[in-house]
Amino acid sequence: MKTILVTGGAGYIGSHVLNQLSKNKKYNVIVVDNLSTGRKESVIYGDLKIGDVGDHKFMDSVFASHDISAVLHFAGSIVVPESVENPLKYYSNNTINSFKLLEHIAKYNNPPLIFSSTAAVYGELKNGIASEESPTNPESPYGRTKLMTEEMIKDLNISNPKFRYVILRYFNVAGASMDGNIGQSTPQATHLLKAACETAIGKRKSMSIFGIDYPTADGTCIRDFIHVDDLARAHVAAIDYLINGYVSQTLNCGYGAGHSVKEVIEMTKKVSAKNFSVEVAPRRPGDCMMVMSKAEKIKTVLNWIPQNNDLETIVKSALDWEAKLK
Repeated sequence: MKTILVTGGAGYIGSHVLNQLSKNKKYNVIVVDNLSTGRKESVIYGDLKIGDVGDHKFMDSVFASHDISAVLHFAGSIVVPESVENPLKYYSNNTINSFKLLEHIAKYNNPPLIFSSTAAVYGELKNGIASEESPTNPESPYGRTKLMTEEMIKDLNISNPKFRYVILRYFNVAGASMDGNIGQSTPQATHLLKAACETAIGKRKSMSIFGIDYPTADGTCIRDFIHVDDLARAHVAAIDYLINGYVSQTLNCGYGAGHSVKEVIEMTKKVSAKNFSVEVAPRRPGDCMMVMSKAEKIKTVLNWIPQNNDLETIVKSALDWEAKLK
């Protein structure tokens, strides 16, 4: 049985990928996480090694003691406004630590890499819709750190074609596992739907909309929301794709449909049957007006078929998880 390494597996998306991997137990899984934001309890499958991706001695021991066939790299910082306030943290945690991981990959037989990237690499596009060929012009240090890592990955592939990769550019990930095993558990999470659900069940007194003066139908930002289980299945498909020897790819992960901030909040109110308090706050630095995907390529390359492409389903799964945590 082949062994895969998952960095940041105790976090939101990484833990959902582990949940999907647990269903067929096709691979041995080694999980590396420093638990700075992830939770030990979220690692429901795999052997957890507590440590930092940037710790050379620690990572050397992980690679040296396992014959790793593929790497999934989730570890990193993800909050756009925080990246504007504290860019050095993001360049250190996202770019420098990814560089160190690539050093180990190159040293230990070039196992293929699935990289957790973001639609933030595109920045503000004229029509707000991004294909994989769209120009990249990130608006925040967060987006720039991810784009820099993408470039390092591609350069390593050019210098050594034995090393292959799949870069997955996430749009707005939301919801919780449909089987109820796992969900968004990060304290003080900034995700829109997480905040709405916590407010709906009384964990927060109110939530904020950051800007209602965007040139959209209701004045709020529009995003392409993808259910976390669908995203997790894309990662599992990417592992199989690379282990079977196929060529490197950069793929958007979204549904190609947009929902505004107000629409998500109203759907949360509808599903929860709670008319919770919502305050208006100033725009946040780094936020784009509209970010939507063209995501046909991933369906062709990975034979990926979304199963939860419905806002009400996404919201209900998140609410069910929050109620379970209460």
